[in-house]
Amino acid sequence: MKIIIIGPAYPWRGGIAHHSGLLAAHLSKRHDVELVTFSRQYPSFLFPGTSQYEEVPAPPALPAQQSIDSLNPLNWIRVGLALQMKTPALLLFTYSLPFFAPCYGTIAAIARKKPGIRTMFLCHNVIPHERRFGDRLLTRFAFAFADYFIVQSEAVQHDLVELRPDATFAMAHHPVFESFGNSIPKEEARQRLSISSPRTLLFFGYVRQYKGLSVLLRALQNLHEVHLIVAGEFYDNEQAYQDLTRDLNISERVRFVNSYIPGSDVPLYFSAADAVVVPYLSATQSGIIQLAYNFDKPVIASHVGGLSEVVTDHETGRLVPPGDAAALAGAIKEFYEKNEEPRMTKAVSRTKSEFSWDKLVAAVESFLDRDR
Repeated sequence: MKIIIIGPAYPWRGGIAHHSGLLAAHLSKRHDVELVTFSRQYPSFLFPGTSQYEEVPAPPALPAQQSIDSLNPLNWIRVGLALQMKTPALLLFTYSLPFFAPCYGTIAAIARKKPGIRTMFLCHNVIPHERRFGDRLLTRFAFAFADYFIVQSEAVQHDLVELRPDATFAMAHHPVFESFGNSIPKEEARQRLSISSPRTLLFFGYVRQYKGLSVLLRALQNLHEVHLIVAGEFYDNEQAYQDLTRDLNISERVRFVNSYIPGSDVPLYFSAADAVVVPYLSATQSGIIQLAYNFDKPVIASHVGGLSEVVTDHETGRLVPPGDAAALAGAIKEFYEKNEEPRMTKAVSRTKSEFSWDKLVAAVESFLDRDR
């Protein structure tokens, strides 16, 4: 069957773009798949980072057609009509932000007027972590033109059903990111990153307030032998975090790498760490956990949103109350004192097969089979 995936994809940066590329690659094993992405994703003044673009060569996957201007309604109409002419069995929109709702909704409304075309929204989020006025209204507009939905956590499912009670959906947890290669020996990774501490944790990805980095920094205050790498571009005020590390007297134990980490360097940072910390204050899910699992790394995470659906407490990691620096410190201390890394690493290696791309593909195909 012909499937067209619409959303962020290479050359755009970010986890959702990687997710789209991997989904396209796995679906293309059994279907005729196209990727359609943006010619303009965000206006520069709305983008908090340094660049929206990848700076590495294109991955060996399906090339994406850069057709969609997120700010031009006339373009949305043209794209909708062009997709209608291709008569796919399924238009699959990867949805994460209400910013894209007018664009996606318009394209879906036009394309699905042709008999035989169905629309699906794969929801990374329904309502974003940092909520704004109008988010629900915009999302309702886009979702009105969806026949089916895929949700990747119970938290997202709850938001979907609250917004659209009649939604027809399937659950498929976020698969493990497999596009960044394999781990390398820890000592080699640490040598290449000039890490000398025997106890090193990793906080990875864009730094935003809801991700709880300040809680993790406070937790480190009394963990005197533990070092932390913060690897990712700041979408928040970096100086505030620098000041906090100074006030807590932990500056010598925290390394800030304020930049987008290219895919070639991702294995270095994960391989160098004993565990990955995801101290979110709010969450629906996190691709960082599935990235950690790719490298067989335990995860110490907040018990919030969908994080507890993929981290099994005391097995593949630890779960602590969100915003509780003392509880987080206690979990980290116990992780080291009980030497939990070897046992948890084996558990992650066994468990990560539960989060396969085949399961997500099967969820998509379940709706295609229904329409035959």
